[in-house]
Amino acid sequence: MLKILKYSFFDLMRSRWSYIYFIFYLLMGFVLLFLNNDVDKAVITLLNIIIILTPLIGTVFGIMYYYTSKEFTELLLSQPLKRSTIFIGQYLGVAISLSLSLIIGLGIPFLIYGIARSSSIFNFTSLLIVGGFLTFIFVALSYNIALAFNDKIKGFGFAILLWLFMAVIYDGILMIVMMSFQEYPLDKFALGAVMFNPIDLSRILILLKLDISALLGYTGAVFQKFFGTGRGMLVSLSMLTLWVLLPLWNLTRIANKKDF
Repeated sequence: MLKILKYSFFDLMRSRWSYIYFIFYLLMGFVLLFLNNDVDKAVITLLNIIIILTPLIGTVFGIMYYYTSKEFTELLLSQPLKRSTIFIGQYLGVAISLSLSLIIGLGIPFLIYGIARSSSIFNFTSLLIVGGFLTFIFVALSYNIALAFNDKIKGFGFAILLWLFMAVIYDGILMIVMMSFQEYPLDKFALGAVMFNPIDLSRILILLKLDISALLGYTGAVFQKFFGTGRGMLVSLSMLTLWVLLPLWNLTRIANKKDF
């Protein structure tokens, strides 16, 4: 698994798209710090970008890497290797390389700014953790979709649709439900609904860390009311971890049954 991870990692690190992804976050970090002297404001701006862009990049890179390396994967499958070893190794290579591009790209400008000596370092670290979680989650989901569809067009289409649903449509449906049934107590429903969207969980995790009640929204305010800041963060991190583990378990299950 480590050899496959290493190959996938360096294969992606040599890709020009990895450099574009890294340079984008590098430049964005410098621009935001130039326009904002307040690091917390820069973190909030980055949050709005990361929770949308990171899942999209993770989804596209994950499914693109699977289809472009399909012949190499079939060669590996002909060797005496466990299927779970092959696919988890490839998955980790993709997810780790994307996470490093994000962390290093944003880390360099903020370190130059002096974030290590600032009280905002914990907020910035939380942002990077959330970005890493979203990368691992959506790369895992994209691999599940790629294994389910042999047709590349269908796989890409379903992957983009999944990202669009999680990033935009889910919140719209939740808002419509809240407005339609506002006469009823929907606190527990809101808590349950937010657990099924890692993007919403990530947003609430950062906003709870920043303790900005005005930006939490309805579900975030309910989350803070029920769990408080400390417990709310613990529940959010636990659910994000589950969002990583469940797709990985399903990935190995599909890979062991699939006829290649």
